[in-house]
Amino acid sequence: MGFIQYVRIFTIIGALVLLIAVINFINLSTARSEKRAREVGVRKAIGAQRKALILQFLIESAVVTLISFLFSLLFVQLTLPAFNSLSGTVIAIPYHSFSFWLITVIGVLFTALLAGSRPAFYLSSFKAAKVLKGTIQVGRSASISRKLLVVAQFSCSIALIISTLVIYRQIQYAKDRPVGYQARQLMTANMNDDLIGNFMPLKNELLQSGLVESVTSSSSPITGVTAHTNLDYWPGKHPGETVEMGLITTTGNYFKTLGMKFAAGRDFINARSDAHSVILNEAAVKRLRLKDPIDQFLKKDGKEYRIIGVVKDALMNSPFAAADPTVFAYGDGDNMLYRLSPGINPHQAIAKLSVIFNKYSPSYPYLYSFVDQDYAHKFSEEVLVGKLAGIFAALSIFISCLGLFGLAAFVAEKRTKEIGVRKVLGATITQVWMLLSTDFVVLVIISCVIASPAALYFLQSWLQQYDYRISIGPGVFIISALAAIAVTLVTVSFQTLKAAFANPVKSLKSE
Repeated sequence: MGFIQYVRIFTIIGALVLLIAVINFINLSTARSEKRAREVGVRKAIGAQRKALILQFLIESAVVTLISFLFSLLFVQLTLPAFNSLSGTVIAIPYHSFSFWLITVIGVLFTALLAGSRPAFYLSSFKAAKVLKGTIQVGRSASISRKLLVVAQFSCSIALIISTLVIYRQIQYAKDRPVGYQARQLMTANMNDDLIGNFMPLKNELLQSGLVESVTSSSSPITGVTAHTNLDYWPGKHPGETVEMGLITTTGNYFKTLGMKFAAGRDFINARSDAHSVILNEAAVKRLRLKDPIDQFLKKDGKEYRIIGVVKDALMNSPFAAADPTVFAYGDGDNMLYRLSPGINPHQAIAKLSVIFNKYSPSYPYLYSFVDQDYAHKFSEEVLVGKLAGIFAALSIFISCLGLFGLAAFVAEKRTKEIGVRKVLGATITQVWMLLSTDFVVLVIISCVIASPAALYFLQSWLQQYDYRISIGPGVFIISALAAIAVTLVTVSFQTLKAAFANPVKSLKSE
């Protein structure tokens, strides 16, 4: 999956987070309708038309959205260095771009309209006579819609939690996968013409220094197969069948240096005896359907080669894909591979190795890399996606909890007298807490039921791009549900316990 596809995915996720914030604004605005009902009634009584009230509420929404946009610019400016460090990019806010301001202004106006439309039309629909007489029961008519919106926002948040857990498990699953060679203490360097011409003297001096225990060269780096070839013939070939597989030419001690194990046969001896010999990996043997490959012959580029060995599969391309069928032939390469001796500190050895390499190639700097770091770099894209998904999930949960906090305060305020009566009749603090918390927990459970199959569908599609992938079990959904319920209880408990501990005398003295 390319980066542009990830950009599209996170654009959609960003839109969902914005939708969650919009839902909060709608819910809290309609929850406060009772406090603004008399304002609407008075304005209508003195001649205000409904369209004027709608315009007033939309302008209020636009002002709030504009202030939020200015704060968002500040937050983005402050967090960009951390994001650039995380993603390895250099991104800056294009303040001088006309298209940037055009898109942001359109986005602000659209968000203001989306957030303000429901409260504007709802509040402006109140009848002046009923409001001023006190006969209207505001809030109850919007209760169902508020609950539906809470379910919608928590469904998005829980889906993001599930996605984060699955991405993390997929990355760890691939990281724990056996690579088929020993990456620790293994280094690689690209050879220039000077090093290629002096390979044997350089190899001997490296071994004599005691810093290195084994040296070889190959046509491909360990973490990638750069060449492929088509086989002309192999035993059991079907008419018209073609097979393409990776091709790596190596000098002696290649498999010993890498720590790759032989499943059958032997290693190369020298160029004279093995000029027309090849070694296959297990994936190649399986692809060619060879039952007893040793001493069988195949043809490549019109030449016949004898199979002298089979090595176990090693991950030389993607750690998420199956091992690439590969044929190894004896020959020179421009990638030097060398393993440091046991007990040698890599960072201390680099200075000494630099002197040796510069002796044979004084015109070029000594460039090296550690194989374990090169292999870890293959996970960088997935790790970045996992971190960004985690950030979005945390942000969406935080925004959803802000809305729950406000709604819990509203519910507690609306049921103050009911709570007072229950406490006078003997209700305990725990019973009151459960009374006020149960409704919110039920909404979150419904959100889990909705989010789980939706997340499962999209995550299974995402996992299809990997040959080596996890299976999504029920555990990830249970953990996500328990986390969402726990966060919900923590969020609403402050308001519910505050109401539960309140003195019932104060809430009932007006009766």
